[in-house]
Parts: sequence; structure tokens; C-alpha cells
Amino acid sequence: MQQITQKITISTQGRKLYDITTQVSECVQGSGLRTGLITLYIQHTSASLLINENYDQDVLVDIESFFNRLVPDGDPLFIHTIEGQDDMPAHVRTALTQTHLSIPLLEGKAALGRWQGVFLYEHRHVHSQRKVILHLIGE
Repeated sequence: MQQITQKITISTQGRKLYDITTQVSECVQGSGLRTGLITLYIQHTSASLLINENYDQDVLVDIESFFNRLVPDGDPLFIHTIEGQDDMPAHVRTALTQTHLSIPLLEGKAALGRWQGVFLYEHRHVHSQRKVILHLIGE
């Protein structure tokens, strides 16, 4: 049994979903492991990780539209606005999504479904450098 960790850095250009499937796949393939478990963990409180459809881009637009309605920027409910009107909504969006993912490793690849991709969901409007830790355990 082996364990491997890598850090993936993603430059975001504002609020949207960024497909990081290729970066994850490259790390997995470079590990040489064939079977096991992939864990992804984002080291931020205003961005998250999702597995969702990577075929039709309308899905990503609809997800963002839903979150804009659910957690609008500048909502007077929020008192934490130290970094701007999108700051607290970003934290709520993270709380409603995920900061870590577990994906089986089968035959040297992430066992994603046919239309599934791994996404970093940036919840802030500002440019950021986001760090995702990839941990592989297997053989």
C-alpha cells in the first residue's frame, strides 16, 4: 500500500465553476497507482469542490443561477462583509457544497461516470490562487 500527496494550484478569475478533471487525472496517472482511493481537499472557506456534469455547459450556468437566487450577494441578513458583499455569501455557498471529495481509483483512473467532471467552485468575484490537496492511497 502506498500513499502519495500532491498540491494542485488553480488560478481563478472570479465566481464560476472551473473544471479541474484534467489536473486530477494527470496527478493520478503520474502516481502509477492502479487501485485505491483519491481524496481531494480544498484549503479555503470561500471555494468548494463538486462532481457534476462536464458535457453540457448549461448545467454549470444553471448551478450558478440557482446559487445566485439562494444566496445573493449583499443580502442584509449578513453582517460579515469585511472583504466585500460577496464574502459571507461565499462562506455560505461553501457550507452548502463540499470541501472534500472521495473518488475510487480503478485501473489507474478516477472512477468518474461518463459525464462526470471534478470542479473547483469559486464563490468570490476576485481573482484567487486556490490550493487543492490530492491524496492517493492504494497500490
